[in-house]
Amino acid sequence: MKMCTRLASRSAGVMAAGAVVVLMSATTARAQQSEPFKSVTFVTPTAAASESSATAAEPQAAAAPGDPGYVTFFKSTELGGLADFYYLYNSTKQNSLYRAFDISHNSFTLSMAEIWLNKAPTMDSQVGFKVKLNFGQAPRLMNFNEPNTDVLNVEEGFVSYMAKVGKGLQIDVGKFVTNAGAEVIEAKDNWNYSRSLLFQNAIPLYHAGVRANYAVNDQWNVMFGVVNGWNNVSDNNTGKSIMLSATYKPNMKLSLIENYIGGPEKAGTNEGWRHMSDTVVSYTVNDKTSVLGNFDYTAEKPLVGDSLHLWGIAGYVKYQATPVFAVVPRIEYLDDKAGSLIGTGVVQKLTDVTVTLEMKPVATDNFLFRLEYRGDFSDQEAFADDKGAPKKSQNSIIFGMLYSFSTK
Repeated sequence: MKMCTRLASRSAGVMAAGAVVVLMSATTARAQQSEPFKSVTFVTPTAAASESSATAAEPQAAAAPGDPGYVTFFKSTELGGLADFYYLYNSTKQNSLYRAFDISHNSFTLSMAEIWLNKAPTMDSQVGFKVKLNFGQAPRLMNFNEPNTDVLNVEEGFVSYMAKVGKGLQIDVGKFVTNAGAEVIEAKDNWNYSRSLLFQNAIPLYHAGVRANYAVNDQWNVMFGVVNGWNNVSDNNTGKSIMLSATYKPNMKLSLIENYIGGPEKAGTNEGWRHMSDTVVSYTVNDKTSVLGNFDYTAEKPLVGDSLHLWGIAGYVKYQATPVFAVVPRIEYLDDKAGSLIGTGVVQKLTDVTVTLEMKPVATDNFLFRLEYRGDFSDQEAFADDKGAPKKSQNSIIFGMLYSFSTK
């Protein structure tokens, strides 16, 4: 709780950074039309994650004849930005527990202000890069265990090379967000505003290392990576973790993704590997309704004693009632037998019930509001109110406002 309180405190410098991004966003938005949101076509959080996890890149626009090489390179470079603010009221009158970024009770909070440059490699232009800078409360929360303080505001920073193997073998080296999970760091690319229990307690958020992504054909995509581990640019031991991923899309409606991450994660020792399996299934029912499911299982062997286990499951439904209004219920269950080693820090069973109303008040996809109810319920007295009385639940109302822009 003390850590959450320290992290939630805002500074004038962070608010200034947020203001700069918002001003840049507004200026760029007037200069061109951008479409980062595709709610009607149901671009799922999984699809958003696969884009940032180096799926084979789409062909870039052809350069004008006679353009120098550097002009061609920067014509294919995307400039983007995001501003994300929220207000939360919690029934415990305390900061929220077991949640990712929406933690500050009774406070208007800058969750994140982002700006990024991204040039995806192609077979014709084989070198690429991505740099995404993130300021606000969210980067402090996601990096609170990071030993390398020089990279706290660098959400992603990697270089890419497209080898001319088959349809293209993309190799990334640097810091990148994880391939695991049904949700991603940016709320604009998720269906709900708050991140799930699984996002916060069952999977990593980012890695540093190397990965290779290969599109076998139009239906299959595979990935292999070697990284320092979970959420560390500077490794906490001498071992390395392995990442494997396979994506199967038999048609435009159905997507199946299986991820595995395994390796030593305890500081100062390579003993006792952590193994994580992550399964994501998404299906578009029709042009108004889509469903999403996520299952996670994690096990780790402590230095003394038997292996500890954590598993959870989450289900989502998105109903796009009109082009400007959508409703998204989410329900999930987390069985945390691992306690302090991984997960919530408490041996407990948690349930999350969330209902999100999404509104786009103007005729654009890059500005939206989300009003959300969320209830977290435990079989233990894992929560406490402002007077210290133990509670088995916390209930909150969240109002989020998001604006983004992109030159693509």
